[in-house]
Amino acid sequence: MGDKSGEPELIGASTAAASIDLDDALWNPISTAALGRAHPLFDERVLDACCGDGASALSTAELVGPGGVVDAVDLAEPLVEAARERAGERMPQLRLHVADVTSWEPTGYDLVQCVLGVIDFDDLDAGTRHLIERARPGGRVAITVWARGAFEPLYDVLAEAVPGASRGTEMPRAAGLGSIDTAGTLAHWLTEFGLVGVRAHAVQRHLDLTPELAWALALGTGLRAQLDELDEASVAEVRVRYLAALEDRAVTSVDVSTLIAIGHRPVE
Repeated sequence: MGDKSGEPELIGASTAAASIDLDDALWNPISTAALGRAHPLFDERVLDACCGDGASALSTAELVGPGGVVDAVDLAEPLVEAARERAGERMPQLRLHVADVTSWEPTGYDLVQCVLGVIDFDDLDAGTRHLIERARPGGRVAITVWARGAFEPLYDVLAEAVPGASRGTEMPRAAGLGSIDTAGTLAHWLTEFGLVGVRAHAVQRHLDLTPELAWALALGTGLRAQLDELDEASVAEVRVRYLAALEDRAVTSVDVSTLIAIGHRPVE
């Protein structure tokens, strides 16, 4: 599952640990909702793109059963290793790969799914088009992205806590995602790639914040981009300022709503 940081060299053990700490609060419920729309079926071949630590891939492997195959792909080796530890030896149908899914070659999948991963693509359109082309004719493609307003105001609060940041500066978002942050725009975008019968749904969700959860979100999601250039002492200072600012603003919850879109490749 995606959106747990950026390039693989930026994802150390602490980031992987932060991601795992968020599984119950964030990643597992999001994955459950995504799979509820994608409906992986027994014996299907599935590509789980940007699998992260396996929140969606492991559940998908259980659903396809021993006669199916799940290729779970992510650039971040620590997260793939975490997924491998979680899976153990009980799911031989789950094949974990450290690789760039935007250049993944195998095709013919019954289902291609990417849960919060397209945010990390260098070229959003090209990467998504490549994923769609991995599905067989008639196969399903399921894309999950953050909904408009997700993580506000944590973006701004964290940005202001970083040394040298200008007040009111918003964290940079992935280029292009602002145009697909509603169900309608997401469905239209995927239709432009040739998918048919695209349906998109908003899954509304909020998390009650504690200091521990607020900081885990800063370390284990895309929020972390603001911290990657800082040394350990600076990160510790940011943590103090960030949590103090949340308390001063009386921020007690955060929106973690997502959009889930499902479409089919046309049968040629």
